[in-house]
Amino acid sequence: MVMGKELLAPAGNLEKLIMALHYGADAVYLAGEEYGLRAFAGNFSLDDLATGIDLAHRQGKRVYVAVNIFAQNRDLTGLPEYLGRLAGMGADALIVADPGVFALARRHAPNLAVHISTQANITNREAAKFWAGLGAKRLILARELSLAEIQEIRQAVDVELEVFVHGAMCVSYSGRCLLSDYLTGRQANRGECTQPCRWRYALLEETRPGMYLPLEEDGRGSYIFNSRDLCLLADLPALVAAGVDSFKIEGRMKSVHYVATVTQVYRKALDCCLRNPAPHQPFCSQTTGQVELGKVSHRPYTRGFLAGRPGQEPAVSYRRDYTFVGVVRDYDRDGQFAVIEVRNRVQPGDFLEFTGPATPVFFTVVNEIWDENGVPLAQANRPHQLIKLKVPRPLAPLDLVRRPQGGGEEAFLRVRLDPDRVFHLGDVLEGYGHLGVPTTIDKAGGLVVIRTTPDTRKEVIEVLKTLPYPVTLYGD
Repeated sequence: MVMGKELLAPAGNLEKLIMALHYGADAVYLAGEEYGLRAFAGNFSLDDLATGIDLAHRQGKRVYVAVNIFAQNRDLTGLPEYLGRLAGMGADALIVADPGVFALARRHAPNLAVHISTQANITNREAAKFWAGLGAKRLILARELSLAEIQEIRQAVDVELEVFVHGAMCVSYSGRCLLSDYLTGRQANRGECTQPCRWRYALLEETRPGMYLPLEEDGRGSYIFNSRDLCLLADLPALVAAGVDSFKIEGRMKSVHYVATVTQVYRKALDCCLRNPAPHQPFCSQTTGQVELGKVSHRPYTRGFLAGRPGQEPAVSYRRDYTFVGVVRDYDRDGQFAVIEVRNRVQPGDFLEFTGPATPVFFTVVNEIWDENGVPLAQANRPHQLIKLKVPRPLAPLDLVRRPQGGGEEAFLRVRLDPDRVFHLGDVLEGYGHLGVPTTIDKAGGLVVIRTTPDTRKEVIEVLKTLPYPVTLYGD
């Protein structure tokens, strides 16, 4: 934690906890198998909770446990014992929304700090004073607040303030939604939301039963309820200046790739703007951070309510411009072999990207694949299978491996040319107005990848055709 400011990341299971801490989180939030609002997130058994808390504490980091259901009488029977066990494990705080659960926590785990959940809908200074007066250590503010309203609450209370800075947003008011309960009998406020706002819908005219008319906003269907995803990366300096103490990333049900990538981006960004505090000014890692955030599965981003009421924004579908391929488990520097735990299919010819906390982004092309015993493979498609790849640059355990899909904001051209000409290519493209950014993959083999935009891709190809030496394009 830098200068008292905390980066808080989601941990849907033990693997995600490990990745969140490794990629720079100061603290993680999670839930046990009961009493949380993400019943389908994987969650933690009591043994895993103890393990996760120990792992975090050994790194000087913290674990907050969500006990934020809106409890009914039947939920209260085992709750005091559960709260006591969390205190005994050394959890750093509870996340609570229900006043009854809050009272039980004060009674049965009096030394355990309590954070008031965003489900409690803290949208004004009097609500903030109310919870602060009851002894809450931290208030997790509602997403529906503007920057000015956050500043006003900061001036009214002397407790920690936590704000969501990234992730999915509920179509309802701070998550208080009855759609799932009405349609499926599963209650969102008891951790069982089936996310009907993400379903596909059709139009039915009452005199034509059985005739479903499609609603299509794009090739994937209709998204009439979908919220955009929150992204306040550019607003971090203003939030720091407003007195926010903890910057929270949503996503206990998201992938390992999402947790690692988003945590790393906000870690670098928060450190950067704390070194150079200047509200409303761009900071050193903002541009590269936005590029990285585009590589996780997401809906188009929005600033939400931070600048005031957002108004109507078109409903949109997910963007998936990258595929998460795997996690690095080991690297042999002598042989330049990486051992990778596979999460999605890998085969020769794939264009892969690597990144990690100490590994700058770079690319390579898969020429051959071996299993962990050195047997050649035509492809690797079994989840959690261990494989070996030849990778020319050093990697570290827990580095990420992903594959661009060639669409979205940027595309990649793979070219091969005379190795002696590789370093001339950057000068050529710069002379044509920075049409593309080349990266050398294999200097000896003359393999280069050129990052382009949809607008410049064709121009780059035409430039390559005019060069006085042969350039071979792959994939076009």
